[in-house]
Amino acid sequence: MTRHSRGGGPGNLGASSPEIRDERTGDTRGGPDEGQLTRRLGRADLRAVSEVRKALRELLRHWGKPGKSEIAELLTSELVTNALVHTDHEAVVTATVGPHGLRVEVRDFVGHRPEPRVPNADDGTSGRGLILVQSLADAWGVRAHGVGKAVWFELDGGGAA
Repeated sequence: MTRHSRGGGPGNLGASSPEIRDERTGDTRGGPDEGQLTRRLGRADLRAVSEVRKALRELLRHWGKPGKSEIAELLTSELVTNALVHTDHEAVVTATVGPHGLRVEVRDFVGHRPEPRVPNADDGTSGRGLILVQSLADAWGVRAHGVGKAVWFELDGGGAA
C-alpha cells in the first residue's frame, strides 16, 4: 500500500459508521454525520461521474466545514474519471463518512499503478487529476487488490458546518 499524507490524515475512518448504501439495489440510511455510499460503475460510463457527484453531495449535505464537500466532489470525480478512462473496465466507488472525516476509494480491475505527472500546458483537459488529489486531500494512496487496485483519499471535515 502506498500512503501519502498532507498534514496527517484522520485515523480509523468509518470504523463504526452506519451505512448509507445506494447501489441501485437498496437505500439504507444512517445519521446525518455518518454513512457510506457504494456505487458500481459500468465500463467507460462517463455519465456515472455526474451521478456519483450528485450522490456524494447528498451524503455530505451536513458534513464538514464550508467548501470541504465541494473538494470531496472534485477529487471523487477525478478518481472516477481516471478509473473509467484509463482502465476501460468497471469500477466501484465507496465513500465513507465517519466521526473523524471522509474516505473515498475508487477500485478498478487493472493492476498498473497511477502516477501523478506534470500536465502538458497545451492539453487543458487531462493530466491534472492526481495532482489535484495530492494537493487537496489530507491523505491519499493506492492499495493493491488481487485483481486491480484502489485509489483513495481522506479529508478531515473540520467540524460540522
